Amino acid sequence: MEKIRIHAISLGCPKNLVDTEWMLGGFGASFVNAATPEEAEVVLINTCGFIEPAVSESLQVILDTAQALAGRHPKPLLVVTGCLVSRYGQDLSRELPEVDLFLEIARHGELGSRVRELLGRELTYVRSRLLTSAPGYAYLKIAEGCDNRCRFCTIPSIRGPLSSRPEQEILDDARHCLAQGRSELVLIAQDVTAYGRERGEKNALPCLLEGLASMPGLQWLRLMYLYPAGLDKALLGFLSGLGQPFVPYFDIPLQHAHPDILSSMGRPFRRDPRAVVEQVREFFPGAALRTTFIVGYPGETEAHFAALEAFVRETRFTHLGVFPYYAEEGSEAAMLPDQIPDEVKEERRDRIMALQAGISAEILQQFEGQELDVLVDRPHEEWPGLFEGRTWFQAPEVDGITYVSGEGAAPGRMVRAVIEETKTYDLVALA
Repeated sequence: MEKIRIHAISLGCPKNLVDTEWMLGGFGASFVNAATPEEAEVVLINTCGFIEPAVSESLQVILDTAQALAGRHPKPLLVVTGCLVSRYGQDLSRELPEVDLFLEIARHGELGSRVRELLGRELTYVRSRLLTSAPGYAYLKIAEGCDNRCRFCTIPSIRGPLSSRPEQEILDDARHCLAQGRSELVLIAQDVTAYGRERGEKNALPCLLEGLASMPGLQWLRLMYLYPAGLDKALLGFLSGLGQPFVPYFDIPLQHAHPDILSSMGRPFRRDPRAVVEQVREFFPGAALRTTFIVGYPGETEAHFAALEAFVRETRFTHLGVFPYYAEEGSEAAMLPDQIPDEVKEERRDRIMALQAGISAEILQQFEGQELDVLVDRPHEEWPGLFEGRTWFQAPEVDGITYVSGEGAAPGRMVRAVIEETKTYDLVALA
């Protein structure tokens, strides 16, 4: 069968990357990776459309790619899919006539037939996944959509309501990833703790985790996107007894610390976030905690922000991300009064990140001289013999990294290394 050259660009979150991997895998043995758009027959852009900067980036990538392909004969097929398409639909086809095919998220399964039709080629399209992450880990998406109704968020309108994947399908996906040599699985969803909830299943997540934890070859099992309301004592108690390969890394998107702002956001919990953190640390005293915050939400006063600042100072998160609030079209929060000026949002973001930089440096400093496992992701782009990897408390793509060199260091391998130097967000280690 004739091969088809495809160049894929995946923007946004890991959930999008998994979608891209399934779309590419569908072409099976007929797929050949094209290193650049100009070398491809098909250019696939999987867009993000969650917040204003992501929309702008997606549009710019589409325009830049279309310009790069202009004048080529035959012109590569330009396919655009993802959240931007599901959010703006037909408006895009009017604004971007350079695009040959727009495909909404719900219609990913049609990609093969549409490409075959547009190219006039014989293609076989199957249900398969082509891993594209670094060789040590793979993302495992366990659910699509979200039933939470946070007032600042457009995800439910883009991705739809919560729809959990069947357990057996996830386990088969995990085995496929491990068979490709991955030793870390990173569970992702809009809300991992909600897995199975729409089916009325109370123990769906523990049952799934038990099945995953027993798989040969799995060394690290990491859970991301854990909504605070779902981290109850029952789940934490189960996790504390799960043992290896579960890593005590908790990614909890709190979004704010003041009850007034949390209530206005429509967050799916009404407790003091301190109680959430304390409960996690009760079961896992040495846990690595990661969170995200939104600053400059409508109505956020200096007093509200001061409470957030104090919470960050007291809690000492291992990792923390801060985003200025964006008034997203279609969200309830965009219609609220007392919108905050952009310069105030940016100043507040910078203050939190400056505070966190000092906290991060102090936390990492305690690891100097310790021997830790490091999962190697990739070679350093500039220094031969130096690699980029991660310890158990560093998640891929969102946290700092560990620069490692020495015996046995190679992409995909887990090596034992001594931490020789610590920086603000990164570590330096010798295997």
